[in-house]
Order: sequence, then structure tokens, then C-alpha cells
Amino acid sequence: MDRRAFLARVGVAGVAASTTGCLGFELQSDGFSAPPVLENRPDGVYVPGHVEGMKMSGMGKGGDYAVGVMYSYAHRFWNVNGESVERTDIEPDDDVHLMSVVWDPETGQVLPETGLSVEISQDDELVSQEVIYPMLSQPMGFHYGGNFGLAGDGTYTVTLSVGAVGTRRTGAFREKFTEPAAIDVPFEYSESAKREITFEQFDDRAGTRDAIDPMQMEMVPDSRAPAPDQLPGTVVGEANSDDAVFVTTVLDSPPAGIDAEGQYLAVSARTPYNEMILPAMALDVTVARDEETVFEGELVRTLDPELSYHYGVTLAGVTDGLQSGDEVTITPVLQPQTARHEGYETAFGGVSGPMEAVSFTAQR
Repeated sequence: MDRRAFLARVGVAGVAASTTGCLGFELQSDGFSAPPVLENRPDGVYVPGHVEGMKMSGMGKGGDYAVGVMYSYAHRFWNVNGESVERTDIEPDDDVHLMSVVWDPETGQVLPETGLSVEISQDDELVSQEVIYPMLSQPMGFHYGGNFGLAGDGTYTVTLSVGAVGTRRTGAFREKFTEPAAIDVPFEYSESAKREITFEQFDDRAGTRDAIDPMQMEMVPDSRAPAPDQLPGTVVGEANSDDAVFVTTVLDSPPAGIDAEGQYLAVSARTPYNEMILPAMALDVTVARDEETVFEGELVRTLDPELSYHYGVTLAGVTDGLQSGDEVTITPVLQPQTARHEGYETAFGGVSGPMEAVSFTAQR
């Protein structure tokens, strides 16, 4: 029975009961135990009680995409569906947490919202098949991941089916990422090699308001957002909603591919500390001048080679464009639709509840 069918049959509570002992430790098939989730976690990004390393499996290219596949010990994580947040625990037959990054080989930009499914086969026999989750973790930033069972030590093939990018694309990305691709990546697995992956527990730092440093992955880009001083246009302000950092810049005209006139307001949403992109949100924006609303609209999820992944809108009808002293309010309508590893599950909505609207006074 695959994981999806198992969850549907027994429910999340049943899975938790079958995998979590009285001390809160979770066992996987090789006897590895994950320590319990920290008590009294802050409502925001925090240093988790432990962190696992990872092992590179391989890379591949197909269509407009490059992919990398990594693995580690099986993880628990929190899955997000709308405003619902549910914890997924480690199942007894989980051998690995499989991770993948999808990126543009020309620019190195990580691509969220492609849709990704995975088949693991051995000797042309299907071992496991799953739609894996878009995820956020402190060491990796945005990636796709899920827990998988295997058929023991050996050589496998991981087939990644990459869907077309679902966001608006601008600039040099206008004609790219419109077609799906299937990419095979070889995967050598042994339990002994997995046990060599680092596992570090934190004592004094655990639960503090900070984040683990990102991993350095050779040949695989990370999902770090552009530094504010590297963003095109003029950065006019920054605000923080439940630890989602909204860096806002204004361009004199919209990126190529947007059929509109006027200034373009772009919100680059990122995590604190590590500045990794926060995709798959729904955001609205309001601009007020002298206590009168002069613009309100939806910020559209957009992928651009210069602005990177962002939320943007053309300020049509705003006389003289955005001015110093204008009040800009960003309202999260929907939290990031990404699963969370430990340290992020209490931020950006998550288990802490809805994100709140935030405002700043524009400075130009």
C-alpha cells in the first residue's frame, strides 16, 4: 500500500499513533529515531532541536529544466492546504526523505510551482510513485520533498515528471517553462551510506529566534532571493508579517510581457535570516495618500530573471506614481502553500494561525 492510500485509510492520527512512542521519538525502518518536537516553540522562525545533513544522488536535464536529487533520513513535516496545516509523521516503512530542486540551467534560478511527481524504479519494476510536496526548510530553502520506502540497498532510477511553471513569466522567461519534461536521475542507495549522513542536535540554540545556515550544494543553486540592493528599480520599503519579509521595489515600467502602463510594484517575499524565497502566497496591496486610497489590487505571482520570483502589479491610475510618504499596505490572503520542515512550521501562517496585514511608509 502506498503512502497516500495508507493515510486515506487510517488518517493522520492513526499514522502518528503507529509511529510515535511515549517519549515522542519517531522510528523509521532502519531503527533511526527522530527526537521529539520542541515544546514551547516561538510563534515564528526558530532553531529546531536537530538538523540532518543530506547526500547528493545525481542531476539531470530535460526540456527547459535542470534537476538535482538528494536524500536524507526520513523527516516529519507539516503539510499546508489552504489554511489547514497538518503534521505528517515518519511511517515505519519510510527509508529516506527524498528531495529535489528544479532550476533554469541558464540563469540558475530555482523554479517554484512547477508541479512535480516522482517514480522510483529498480530493474524496470516500479518501487514507489508519489506526488511530492513543495517544501521550505532552513538548510535548503524551497525544494520538493517527501518520505519514501525502498526495496533495500541497490541501484534505482528516480524519474522526475516536471510540470509547466504555473506562474506568470516575464522578461526572458516569457516563452520558457511552458512544457512538461520527464527526467531520469540515477540513485545509489545503501543503509550504511545513509548512516554516514550527519545528524546534529542543538542544546543551547534550540528554540531560539534564529535559523540554521543554508547548506552549500555544489552544482545545485539555492532559492535565495536577490539582496535588496540587487533588486531592479527603487526599494521603497520593507515589512514583516509572521516572519515573512516583504521587500518592495518600484520600477518605472513593468517587465517585458506585461501589457500595461505605469509604475510596477514588486514584492520580493523571503524568509528572515536566510532570505529564501516564499512562493505560492496570495497577496493584495493598497496604496494610500493623505489618508485616501489611490490604488488597491492583487499582487500577481510572477517569475522574472531579474526580479526572481515575486508578487507584482502595475500601479495603473496612480497620479505621479508612488511617492515618498505614501502608505503601502500588504495583505496576505493565503499563506505560502508549501510544506514546512521544523523551524518553519510556526511561521508564515503555519500552525500559528493567519498572517496579518502589514504597512510601511514609502521612501524614495
